Amino acid sequence: MAQVGIIGAGSWGTALSVVLAHNGHEVTVWSILEEEVKMLSEEREHRDKLPGVKIPDSVHFTTDIEKTAKIGDLVVMAVPSPYIRSTARNMAHFVREGQLIVVVSKGIEESTLMIQTDIVEEEIPQAEVAVLSGPSHAEEVGRELPTTVVAGAKSKAVAERVQSYFMNEVFRVYTSPDMLGIELGSSLKNVIALAAGMADGLGFGDNTKAALITRGIAEISRLAIAMGAKAETLNGLSGIGDLIVTCASRHSRNRKAGMLIGQGYTMQEAMDEVKMVVEGVYSAKAAIALAEKYHVDMPIVKQVNRVLFEGQPAKDAVEELMLRERKTESEDLIW
Repeated sequence: MAQVGIIGAGSWGTALSVVLAHNGHEVTVWSILEEEVKMLSEEREHRDKLPGVKIPDSVHFTTDIEKTAKIGDLVVMAVPSPYIRSTARNMAHFVREGQLIVVVSKGIEESTLMIQTDIVEEEIPQAEVAVLSGPSHAEEVGRELPTTVVAGAKSKAVAERVQSYFMNEVFRVYTSPDMLGIELGSSLKNVIALAAGMADGLGFGDNTKAALITRGIAEISRLAIAMGAKAETLNGLSGIGDLIVTCASRHSRNRKAGMLIGQGYTMQEAMDEVKMVVEGVYSAKAAIALAEKYHVDMPIVKQVNRVLFEGQPAKDAVEELMLRERKTESEDLIW
């Protein structure tokens, strides 16, 4: 049995507390909100973000970040990506040398273009940092439906340690050394999922969704490989796997926000309606900045940015994508 602290009591942090408690670990979950801690402690259910998922009595909740950060074996960072730096900075003083921190947030910091694990390493340099990601909606993980994810770390031993903490008969964990690829895939797919949602909101069909998923992974892969990630990672769970589930699932907050925008909502109105952090909105500007920095063509990401931040109607964005200049599907294939 391990002692585990989870920083963040949203849907993902709550779902992972169920997984880890199922595995026999002693779990403490931190939230900055006293009323959230009270609700979770008393009702054993996150009625706002994860209704219907019962939290084991062995899981403890607290507003004491020092206590949670000092947990002995493992700390899980599950706060939304816009708050990852400030939270890491607030807990840094309490983290001991060599402490294992697993980042499960998804996103790219707009101001620095840094991935989540790099931010945590910068703010908490004494920690050993890993990442856990994949096609894994909290609503299904909390209900213990079969799910597969990938743990990334700089050393095989650390990745296997993460694997051992999380893996069970309904939550399968693979390992990988490609932390950059894992994070880029899991972050950029949220931007493509906004586009998929817009297509749904406009009333388009399965052909459109398939096109966005297929061409979306092509864009993500071009950028990730240019930055040093591995093609195998983008073809795996945190790449095409996560993209499929986020573009297609009714649980996806990014798809839902995109759908509302396709129906005529503004970006802010859509985010207010979803009532949770829509990671793709925060990653969209960073994605296009990275595309420009690495000279990579990302037409879907470009159109999503125009819709979000320049007032471009979603229908016009689709038309511009369809009427771009003629291209071959893969430049690597030779006639």
